[in-house]
Amino acid sequence: MYLTRFRVNTGRSDARQLLGSPHRMHGAVNMSFPTPPSREGTGPRVLWRVDRNGTSETLLYIVSPTRPDLTHLVEQAGWPASDEPGWTTFGYEDFLTALQPGDTWGFRLTANPVHNIRHEYVKEGERTKRAAHKTPRHQMNWLLKREETGGFEIVRKPEERRLLPEGDEYELLVRDQIPLRFRRAPEKAGRNDVQITKVTFDGRLRITDAALFRRTLTHGLGKAKAYGCGLMTLTAVQGKA
Repeated sequence: MYLTRFRVNTGRSDARQLLGSPHRMHGAVNMSFPTPPSREGTGPRVLWRVDRNGTSETLLYIVSPTRPDLTHLVEQAGWPASDEPGWTTFGYEDFLTALQPGDTWGFRLTANPVHNIRHEYVKEGERTKRAAHKTPRHQMNWLLKREETGGFEIVRKPEERRLLPEGDEYELLVRDQIPLRFRRAPEKAGRNDVQITKVTFDGRLRITDAALFRRTLTHGLGKAKAYGCGLMTLTAVQGKA
């Protein structure tokens, strides 16, 4: 497994087109591998996420079973005249293997929190409709419901640090809700349009099951993984809660 970080040159028009279309970015990420990544089977998949750190830095993160080659992205959305390669790839396997129950980490996750709804006129047994969670509270609950199967638990705040009697129980921030509508193919519209709502979670977690948690990091969490959702990354924190 590999973790790759690519800095996007937002001053270039091609880069802005990529950032504006998850479908285009999905295609560009897939082009980084000699063999197109398979979405079938039970093994790890290619995950990606774009982080906009203020106005000064935009980063593309990729987690993948094989090492990517982002030369085409440097030419399209980087600094091709620079002597620097434009991206950094780290071996991820040793890091994953070292994760243990009880470890506490800071994390970031961009996801597509959805639930299935059934309208009153839909009969029992008929297909339901997938809908996005709209409020931070429901989006937070979406993540909390995935703790056990994901092999982690969100760290709870001590009561003396809570700013509100309800709704501030966890070390968790929900931000950057971004509704997106785009076309799978640029020349097509209508039924081929994709609608997703991206939400970014920042917080602290504790590993409860290392094997399940490794799967979360390498398989992703939630829907719309092809469009930049589902990738969780970790950062070191001081001490353990």
